[in-house]
Amino acid sequence: MLRKLLIANRGEIAARIARTARGMGIATVGVYSDADADGAWLALVDESVRVGGAAPRDSYLSVEAVISAATRTGVDAIHPGYGFLSENAAFAEACIAAGMAFVGPPPAAIRAMADKAAARRLMRDAGVPVAPGCDAADAGDATLAREAERIGFPVMVKAAAGGGGRGMRRVESAAELHAALASARAEAEAAFGDGKLFIEKLVERARHIEVQVFADVHGNVVHLGERDCSVQRRHQKLVEETPAPHLPEGVRTRLCRAAVDAARAVGYVGAGTVEFLWDGGEAMFFMEMNTRLQVEHPVTELVTGLDLVEWQLRVAAGDLLPLRQDEIRFGGHAIEARLCAEDPTRDFAPASGRVLAWAPSERLRVDHALAAPGTVPAEYDCMLAKLVAWGETREVARLQLVRGLRETVLLGMPTNRAFLASVLEHPRFVAGEADTGFVAEEARVPSTSSTPPGQTLALAAALLFEIGDRFRGPEEWRNWRSTGPAPTSMRLAVDDRLVPLTVEPAAAHDYAVEIARERFAVRLPTVIVGTIDATIDAVRQRVAVAMDADTLYLGTAAGDCVARDATHDRARATQATSDGAVRAPLTGRVVQVMVEAGAQVTRGQLLVVMEAMKMEHRILAPGDGRVVELRASIGMQASAGVMLLQVQAATPVAATSLGP
Repeated sequence: MLRKLLIANRGEIAARIARTARGMGIATVGVYSDADADGAWLALVDESVRVGGAAPRDSYLSVEAVISAATRTGVDAIHPGYGFLSENAAFAEACIAAGMAFVGPPPAAIRAMADKAAARRLMRDAGVPVAPGCDAADAGDATLAREAERIGFPVMVKAAAGGGGRGMRRVESAAELHAALASARAEAEAAFGDGKLFIEKLVERARHIEVQVFADVHGNVVHLGERDCSVQRRHQKLVEETPAPHLPEGVRTRLCRAAVDAARAVGYVGAGTVEFLWDGGEAMFFMEMNTRLQVEHPVTELVTGLDLVEWQLRVAAGDLLPLRQDEIRFGGHAIEARLCAEDPTRDFAPASGRVLAWAPSERLRVDHALAAPGTVPAEYDCMLAKLVAWGETREVARLQLVRGLRETVLLGMPTNRAFLASVLEHPRFVAGEADTGFVAEEARVPSTSSTPPGQTLALAAALLFEIGDRFRGPEEWRNWRSTGPAPTSMRLAVDDRLVPLTVEPAAAHDYAVEIARERFAVRLPTVIVGTIDATIDAVRQRVAVAMDADTLYLGTAAGDCVARDATHDRARATQATSDGAVRAPLTGRVVQVMVEAGAQVTRGQLLVVMEAMKMEHRILAPGDGRVVELRASIGMQASAGVMLLQVQAATPVAATSLGP
């Protein structure tokens, strides 16, 4: 058995690994950056070591800093989690050279699968089906263009060193290919330091199916079933489930057999995932192999009753796999939803900020490392927690997860909580028919509306009215007339909107709120901070309330609302004007500046590319004009709203962000 383990990661996966290690009697060491000095997961480890500054390259991605922390604390093994150094062969070699076990596959297996184009060739030679494409190691644009014409459009351009949806572009025609290659190459070089690309035939209406494999140092390889990961945005997974709905048993058998063959072909050891595209019929194609534990491993744990982290640690210690293939049992259905700090109404732009309230549903398995009060740094991935439900059937699991999402409270920043619930309730998902294009095609689900429902706005107005000390005199004299209480005009600032309304006190803690000629009766409890019971139109509802300065954060089953009393703000002009300032749409780092001061630009032209929480955001010219001031520079850390450059235009308008 391993004696002492360093966890070279952060957040929910660090907490997840620490809990299993503690249960096995293994001492643990955590690492943290300057941004994570108060990370909640650090309370779960026995020791912790600072490894550098907030930027990942200065801390979690520093092989030298992590190995130094491991050496100082005398560990005999390092678990990389996922992301960061988990698929870095040089890091695995550094662990071994320092006399520590690397909880993962051999460096040679990591290298074999790190180059996606080379992995395609290796899998083809091993008899694993791959999609038609061009995977030449040194293919230039001319070669890729010829091969695209040969296999036929549409095609997918992919980064050879890619992952997480980075460096991927869908190309519908030859006319789009050159720009797509340039864009994908630039993103791949920025993300991976490697601009090599390859292309594959695009599999239309595809389902993304992956198979969990496990291998030990004694040559044993098993699979733990498949997972359907088709619900994605920007090629990044949002919802995963097992077993895959409507997957024919024959296809399932072929997928699992191909995954085991792939693991054997690279001499694999430990936990790995082989990913495929399935066309819904008989055809399936290898995509890639993730040489690490996956984010979505909890759904496999719930249907098998196994602890995959425990298996990893036992294999790293040289043990045999705990079970043979014929001893592994599968039962029920599990679905996982990734709770992310992002705004679905703004193309899933990532967010960061303070955690004001956090109360996960007790009916779900929730893997997280959140605490309130706390912070979500802008430097790291936007996933905050994994909410997982199990049921005897898929429908039971789905309903449990929907209910759990509605019950979960997370206030302080935008999240995709309501969006996830609406996805799970969408007829295509309910029918088990969601494919990789589902989110893009069905983006207009109810929860993507940025205007909260009237009842939520009325509740927010009543709360702000009661909390605000805007009236002088004793409470019983506020807004009093000889004929009774008078309605008070208010303006509620919600996102970028001003909502005019009136609030009329009816009795202590009772209000009549009128919005756009619709009246709502709101009754508040005496204490209005925390989780409260509010009555709206005679219906009692459980809601969460938090205040940060003058801003109200409200969590309801229908979604979250952020509002501020803007009654006394200067009235907005009837016609918006602009000085041509192009501002950062979110807090992040500038990774590309595409123009120079004095340059002429046209509306929609790419000006700046920013990166935040591992996602790129393209900032476009607000109109035709000339760049009269340029403040943005590569590497610059910019807060949301900071001016990046100024475009002098005849008809200035606000700059737009297309998102990643």
